[in-house]
Amino acid sequence: MPRAGLNQAAVVAAGAALADEVGLAGLTMGSLAERVGVRTPSLYKHVGGQDDLNRRIAALALNQAADAVGSAVQGYAGRDALAAAARAFRAFVLEHPGRYAATIGMEPSGPDDPLATAGRRLHDVFTAVLRGYEIAESDVDHALRMLRSLCHGFATLQAGNAFQWSADIDESFEWLIAFADQGLRAVRR
Repeated sequence: MPRAGLNQAAVVAAGAALADEVGLAGLTMGSLAERVGVRTPSLYKHVGGQDDLNRRIAALALNQAADAVGSAVQGYAGRDALAAAARAFRAFVLEHPGRYAATIGMEPSGPDDPLATAGRRLHDVFTAVLRGYEIAESDVDHALRMLRSLCHGFATLQAGNAFQWSADIDESFEWLIAFADQGLRAVRR
């Protein structure tokens, strides 16, 4: 009999929180079972195993990132939208490094996979940001990859404590936003 209050959503949320604390590599079914107060076999009533858990955490993370970035850009366009999106994305990764790590390299099984749906939501938010730059349709994918690389790279390096020199990290991130803005303005139609 499943523990009262324990369902798939609760298991995935607990797994995501634990991944944020110990890193995705440190998340195991055993450590999650201990966290939620059940024996490991009980988790299989809610998730199909470690891979299924990681996929569900990735979908959760992408949806949460889409919500955070989407809320941040409301009412903004151009550089202001870019800055709001970049800051919100960075903040999400810094606050949730384990669950964000689950999104890297995770392939959807098809177009209806919750992972694909969540990924499209985040993709659509950043695509909307690019509309303010009047990027040629043929260049949108390139611009999205550039933004993903810049924001992902900076946030994951910061989350890994890789910026240990004296320059202020926030100033460096604002410099990155200005750099991206100038590049995007340079490639307008």
